[in-house]
Amino acid sequence: MNLDLRREKEKHERRESILNAAENVFFSKGYDRCSMEEIARNAQLSRALLYVYFKDKAAMMRAIVLRSLQNLRDRFSQAISQSELGIDQVASIGQAYYDFSREESDYFDVLTHSGTFPHLLDEDEHSVALQCCGDEIMQLMVEALERGVADSSLSPDRVQDPVKTAYFLRGAVHGVIMETRQPDQKARDLPEADVLIRYTIEMLGHSLKA
Repeated sequence: MNLDLRREKEKHERRESILNAAENVFFSKGYDRCSMEEIARNAQLSRALLYVYFKDKAAMMRAIVLRSLQNLRDRFSQAISQSELGIDQVASIGQAYYDFSREESDYFDVLTHSGTFPHLLDEDEHSVALQCCGDEIMQLMVEALERGVADSSLSPDRVQDPVKTAYFLRGAVHGVIMETRQPDQKARDLPEADVLIRYTIEMLGHSLKA
């Protein structure tokens, strides 16, 4: 490995370690209750060096939002690759979203609340990547729906607009996930989360089935 490649690799690794430290602080204390000084201590770096990689903690949070989106995109892509029929791919995406909410709960929360983050749309090196990754996630859902219509596993009458249908499906599954995360779930006599999610995905599939 030549010197330039080694330096670039070291720079990338240090940037990732800073983001790991920022995640530890943000997720444990909350974005508003932490400082760059605290993140620097967690990363075992000077605050001055921290600013070489990120201009402020808002830039770090945008990078963490991007990490969350990339994680979800990769899960959707993997879910789609496991099935051929569009209707099965749509179901796999729903299950992947639920798994994401359980296995990467901090990332799920970041995406759930990202709309309230005032600096999300600030221009920096993450801006284009954030938009592209969000578009890629939606496109994966749309393509699964279009594939289902093409292979006759989904009804063309019920999937007349794949984009709107994708938003509907995402909203429906997200809403049920949020119900399962309520602290009074047992008191309200809700079914087990896994059972409720599986039922939701099955019912959504029936509503679109050819």
